[in-house]
Order: sequence, then structure tokens, then C-alpha cells
Amino acid sequence: MNLLRAAARISGLTMISRVTGLVRDLLIARVFGAGAEMDAFTVAFRIPNLLRRLFAEGAFAQAFVPIFAEVKVREGSDRTRVLLTHVASALFWILLTVSILGVVGAPLLVTAIASGFRDTATFDLATLLTRWMFPYIFFMSLIACAGGVLNAYGRFGVPAFTPVLLNLSMITLTVLLGRQLHPPILVLGVAVLLGGFLQLAIQLPPLARLGMLPRIVGLRAALADAGVRRVLRQMLPAVFAVSIAQLSLIINTNIASHLATGSNSWLYYADRLMEFPTALLGVAIGTVLLPTLSTAHAAGDSDHYAKLIDWGLRLTCLLALPAALGLAILADGLVAALFQGGRFSAFDVAQSAAALRGYSAGLLGLIGVKILAPGFYARQDIRTPVKIGVLVLIVTQIANLFLVPWLAHAALAWSISIGALFNCALLLGGLVRRGIYAPGAHWRTFGARLVLALAGLAASLLWIEAHFSYAQFAPVGALARAQWLAIAVGAGAAVYAALLWLLGFRPRDFFLRSQPI
Repeated sequence: MNLLRAAARISGLTMISRVTGLVRDLLIARVFGAGAEMDAFTVAFRIPNLLRRLFAEGAFAQAFVPIFAEVKVREGSDRTRVLLTHVASALFWILLTVSILGVVGAPLLVTAIASGFRDTATFDLATLLTRWMFPYIFFMSLIACAGGVLNAYGRFGVPAFTPVLLNLSMITLTVLLGRQLHPPILVLGVAVLLGGFLQLAIQLPPLARLGMLPRIVGLRAALADAGVRRVLRQMLPAVFAVSIAQLSLIINTNIASHLATGSNSWLYYADRLMEFPTALLGVAIGTVLLPTLSTAHAAGDSDHYAKLIDWGLRLTCLLALPAALGLAILADGLVAALFQGGRFSAFDVAQSAAALRGYSAGLLGLIGVKILAPGFYARQDIRTPVKIGVLVLIVTQIANLFLVPWLAHAALAWSISIGALFNCALLLGGLVRRGIYAPGAHWRTFGARLVLALAGLAASLLWIEAHFSYAQFAPVGALARAQWLAIAVGAGAAVYAALLWLLGFRPRDFFLRSQPI
């Protein structure tokens, strides 16, 4: 399996997801703006998303995929199929219970994550939306299980495509029912629930073709499996590791609820733009790395293990750093071109752009963590990232303490970036100290050439901002906005690609082959 080709395929499908996601967010911005209703939705949607990252895409994947790979390599397909059935059954019953408790306890959850909304109409609306969307975690946990199996078998396409269905659900229902429900924003809650169901349904046929479609058995029978108990034991530190990062988000959301109205919304829209490079690069490369690293570890191939990490880091630096420059320099134009209009004002553009600059400063760290953390998870070492995560949480909140009085909501984005870079540095140091990975001499030449390319890109972007900024171009209508985006982003990308070519970078430099499970 060519890892660059696999990552490019995931990135391409993720691009479809992000484009439909941008269409979704553009529609939401025009219809709902950045006021109290949108604040209620962002808080309510954050609650199941936090749990999704804890139990589904986060802790579960980190614990399950390495063990699944080991069982497949060492014990054969029959035992693997039994393990999958029991793991899926345990997830089904546990998350069904959690979903019911979440719906009943919605007011307490909203209070915990956004205490500034207490005794307001926004609190009541956030509680209502939480009750509609909380069962999303039930679907997403089963989706993560199915996606982990498909990725382990090198079937990356369907899991990468599934987020498109959530976006299409939200777009379709907003257009068809956005004016018919009361309050109107309730349509987004209904759409999230429908999207979760569709995302799970599309993964079942590929599992059946692999002969890996699990049956749901009783919880007692599932927990009797030693493999399930092993996954759960690994999930405990994994949940703690992921929860540390999510706790930082909860604290930031709570702080934002005490700031100016719209603060959570401005952070939300900035985060939507950050999701483009984070997903296209971090998720794509990380998705390929975890199962291939797990296979290399199970086979005892330490040299290939180190080469996989090196490949991921080089590709991350090559692509994440220019993306960070583009987001920082063109922040106002990007936000305005995509979201301004309707109830999304020029003031909202300026506030969202300020947050986007804060996020962009830590883009390398945000993506780098997705590359480095699997270096520990694949070895079933989850405790080291936990210890690092505790330090990162402390650093992030110290940054908030000093920056929020100065930068208001934008400080929350800067603190996330500072924490991500600190996290990335500690993870890399941990891998080097343990002898798992050591940067080779080739990094000196690679780094020097990359700095020259980035300097040229920065100069070109600053020229674009000075002579062809969004404010100067003042596009009117969707076509003109698209033209500005295509010219500004396309020109920067073309300059960077040309500089890379002139400096000797070639696609073959990033070819690396690995066998799927």
C-alpha cells in the first residue's frame, strides 16, 4: 500500500466533506448569524462532540485499533471477528445508556459548559438543542468502531466520506424546514441526529463485504471476552488523555459565555476554517498512520516504525506551515468571502478573523499531535500522552489567565495554539528519548529548503494582502467572492508549489510503502 496515495485519497474525500461543510456553515451564517441562537447551538453541539472525541474517534480508536491489529496478525480472522462482535456490543449498550442519561441531564450539562447562559432564554434553547443532539454520540461511537475496522483493512474511502452525509443532512433540512420549526434553529438539532444515522448506515455494507459485520449480543457476554476487557482497560487512560484536551475546550467555552455576545460563534466560524487544513492533513495522515504503525509494532519492525513517523512529520511540515501562513495573512478576506452577508456583519468578520489568526499560530502543533500521538498509541502506550496532556492543560489555562483580559475571545484561540505547540514538542521529545524515533541528517537540508519556500510564500501573500485584499476588491455576489478566493488562494498555492519545485522537492520524496492489516 502506497501511504502517500492512501493519504491523498483520504484527503480528497475529506476535501469533499470540508467543501460541503463550508456550504453548510455559509448557509447557517446567512440564516442564523452569530447571535444568541447560534451561541445556543454551538454550545449544545459541542457537548456531543466532546463525548464523540472522548469515546468514539478519540479514546476508542486509540485503544481498539492497536489491539485489533495485534489480534488480526497473531490470532487470525475468526478470533478477530468474535472480538469485533463483542466490542461493538459493549459499545452499543454502554452508549445507549449514556445517551439516555444525557437527554435527561441536559440542563446540568449546559450549566457545566456554559454557566454564563444561566437564567436566560439562551440557556433554555441550548438545553432543548442538547436533548435533540445528544444521541448523536450513540451513532458516532458505532461509526468509529466500523471506521476503525475498515481503516485497519486499508478501506479508507467510506470512513473518510461519511462526514459528508452530516453536512448534506444539515444543508437539506435547513433549506426545506428552516422556516417551519419553532424556534427555527431547532432544524439543526434534527439534522444532526439524522446525519448520525446516515453515517452509520453507509458503513454497514462494506463491513458485510469484509465478513466483519458484527452481531449485537448481551452486555454480559460481551464483557466476558478478555479482549473486550483489554480494550476497556486501555480506554480508561485514553479517555483521560482525550478528556484533558476536551476539558480545555470546555473551560474556553465557559469563559467565552461570559464575554461579549457572539464570542462562541466567532470562535466556531474561525474553527470551521481551521478544520480545513487540520482535517485534510492531520486526519488524513493520522488515519493512515495508526493502523500501519500498529501493524509494524505487532510485527516487531522498529525501523519501518521510525520511517513511518518521519514520513508523517516531513509531510506535515511541508503542508501545514504554508496553510498557517495563508490563514494568518488572509484571515479577514477568507472569513468575509465565505461568511459575510445576511445576519453575519462586518463586525462579525473582524472578530472571527482575530480568532482565526490565533488558531493559525498553532496549526503545526494541532496537526503534529495527530502524527506524533499515534507513535505512542500504536505501542499501546497511552499513559505518556496522558502525563503530557496534564501539563498542556496547565499551560493552556495559564495562557488564558494572561491573554483573555487583553485579547478577549481571540485569546482563547491563542491559548489552544500555545498548548498544541507545547504538546507537540513534548511528544516528539518523548519519542526521541525512548529511541523510537530520531530525526536524521536529512532534516537539515529539508528544513533549509522549506524555510526558503515559506519565505517566498509569505512575501507573495503579503503582496496579495497589500494590493488585492478583499476590502479593496470589494466583491459583490457569490461569483465575485469565489473569484477572489480562487485568485488569492490559487496564486499563493502556485507560488509555493513553484518554489518547492525549484528547490528540488519532488513527490517521489514522500513515497513510502506499507502493508495493510
